[in-house]
Amino acid sequence: MTPTSTPPWRREKRAHFPGVPAWGLATARQAPERFEVSPLAGVTKEWAWGGADGTGARVCVVDTGVDADHPRIGGVERAYEVVSGDGGGLTVAGCAPADPAGHGTACAGVIRSIAPGASLTSLRVLTDGKTGSGSALVTGLRWAIDAGFDLINLSLSTTRSTFRESLQELADRAYFRRCLLIAAAHNMPVLSFPWTFSSVVSVASHDLADPMTYFYNPAPPAEFHARGVKVPVAWPGGREIRSTGNSFAAPHITGICALILSKHPWMTPFQLKTVLYLAADNTMQNGEAHVP
Repeated sequence: MTPTSTPPWRREKRAHFPGVPAWGLATARQAPERFEVSPLAGVTKEWAWGGADGTGARVCVVDTGVDADHPRIGGVERAYEVVSGDGGGLTVAGCAPADPAGHGTACAGVIRSIAPGASLTSLRVLTDGKTGSGSALVTGLRWAIDAGFDLINLSLSTTRSTFRESLQELADRAYFRRCLLIAAAHNMPVLSFPWTFSSVVSVASHDLADPMTYFYNPAPPAEFHARGVKVPVAWPGGREIRSTGNSFAAPHITGICALILSKHPWMTPFQLKTVLYLAADNTMQNGEAHVP
């Protein structure tokens, strides 16, 4: 078949719409693009995760910590933080399941709302929801990969290119250890890591309200769009606020991945990414694309 237009991955970047984080999708202005899929029969949302609640999936939230007492969290398996070791280097140690900033609690609450049966572990690498060292991120991510988690939620990134090589190595290591990294795109149109790596699942926002609606993005670097605008999220002190950002889109996909692994526990990262692609709301299944 002769292409009728330039393929999405060869086009200029989409415009950055006000009110939606960079790399996101403003559905009121631009509908999700219909995408012609090479057919793989039988993969539907029902097949992918119907009847699952996340039980059996081990998820690590690498962030600012998690307030385990929040009613939307309902406890965590364990809590850790990156600290200075005896020799001056960084190491990972157990800590109280708390969150001095709120960002990690918000992400964990999204995951729990979608996959209530999943096991959640908190790993604090950020201090106030915005700042933290690249070295702490590398140390924490290496520990989480070696600990054997199925899924690692990374609603964070670094713009410092000095950490690119280390993070790229860890992303590849995770991929071959059957540990899938779900990484939020930066909220600004800048280059950062690790969400731009092909071995991770990269997520930006859309502005629809359904937490289970997500779209495949045929024009990466962000591969998927999930709910990330005016999201009701858990906040320390038992509160709930509404917040916008790709940070909150990523845990929606993490939760969905937990459901899929709960039902299909032997899936590898590339199989899981393929299922996400086929079950997205704008891909072709049986000749019909599901676009709102």
